[in-house]
Amino acid sequence: MILDKLVQIWKAKDLRKNILFVLSMLIIFRFAAHIPVPGVDTAALRDFFASNQILGLLNVFSGGGMENFSIVMMGIAPYITASIIFQLLAMIIPKMEEMQKEEAGRQKINMWTRWLTVPLSAMQAFAMITLLRRSSANILGEVSGFNLFTMILTITAGTIFLMWIGELITEKKVGNGISLLIFAGIVASLPSAIQQAIVQFEAGDLFVLIGFPAIAIITVIGVVVITEAQRNIPVQYAKQIRGNRMYGGTSTHLPLRVNMAGVIPIIFAISVVLFPPMVAQFFVHARSAWIAKSAEWIITLFNNQLFYGISYFLLVFAFTYFYTEVIFHPTQIAENLQKQGGFIPGIRPGRHTSEYLANTTHKIIFVGALFLGAIAILPLIMRYFTGMQSLAIGGTSLLIVVAVVIETVKQVESQLTMREYEGM
Repeated sequence: MILDKLVQIWKAKDLRKNILFVLSMLIIFRFAAHIPVPGVDTAALRDFFASNQILGLLNVFSGGGMENFSIVMMGIAPYITASIIFQLLAMIIPKMEEMQKEEAGRQKINMWTRWLTVPLSAMQAFAMITLLRRSSANILGEVSGFNLFTMILTITAGTIFLMWIGELITEKKVGNGISLLIFAGIVASLPSAIQQAIVQFEAGDLFVLIGFPAIAIITVIGVVVITEAQRNIPVQYAKQIRGNRMYGGTSTHLPLRVNMAGVIPIIFAISVVLFPPMVAQFFVHARSAWIAKSAEWIITLFNNQLFYGISYFLLVFAFTYFYTEVIFHPTQIAENLQKQGGFIPGIRPGRHTSEYLANTTHKIIFVGALFLGAIAILPLIMRYFTGMQSLAIGGTSLLIVVAVVIETVKQVESQLTMREYEGM
């Protein structure tokens, strides 16, 4: 079955070209992730990231770019931050909410997002350079004003380059470009993590190392089930007579997914939970004693595994509901059903249908939010029971990898189906 699909993909000339193009873009991304910015002690930098849990998590999502201090060290994090900002603004400003409903409005918001990515990239690059300069590991040494400007400019250009690559990949319709870049970064970090686990292997860890693949398989199955799970709401279309013909009278269903938000809530939660300790890092050596103590307290608080785990779980849970509210509009769906002569059996059209869809969505999303939260803190739970400080791949990374693979496979299959119809 899989072999037949691969043969079909290879025979479809344009689809084959699109997939090869995407693969070439991912190779270019991985190549750029290993081009370091000059003047950095890479060995000291790796040790610094290995000793810092927060920065280590950021390094995973940059595909190892931060650890190498590469030209794409910020990854597409500034672009994601800009997207979050405009999605929040769309919920606050009615005019922007109206713009999101129209194609021209969405294109304009996308353009604003790109423009906002530039200053955000520069700010985050400056923050990271400042953090490394203030570290005790002497990673950067003395940096002149011109060198600082050059570093910020280079790193910002690297982020814009990745954003451009992501949009080029998305245009090929074989997966979401931004998600595939994150996917490539996570997968690229897997071989070194496995190698490190083998090097640090001890006889007492045998049971734990055998248990990891089993838990990973169970997690993958759970991710697939939750990602594909949906509740089908029955929809009946009334019969309509136009001239001598009768239309409608059919029955169908409206699918409501258990996890409508995908991996976006986890990405949002990571951005929020990493922000306070990242900011606090800059004030550890402040001249004011109370500012320095407050910064140390925040860093200590977020390094506490219990507090970090609870905060992470609650943020993922909350963002799952938040993002579902952003992308799912029951009032609009109810209006469209009413215009098309459709109704849910036993539910009155209009406002009652909208309320029914909203209540049903909130109930099924509860399961999805719990699952996403549990996946997010899975590495912390396993670390507590096994005592191992590093995992080859965490629950969050595993969720992103599986979700991206499912999304990409669906898009490829839809293109194959479209070509079959064209052939008929």
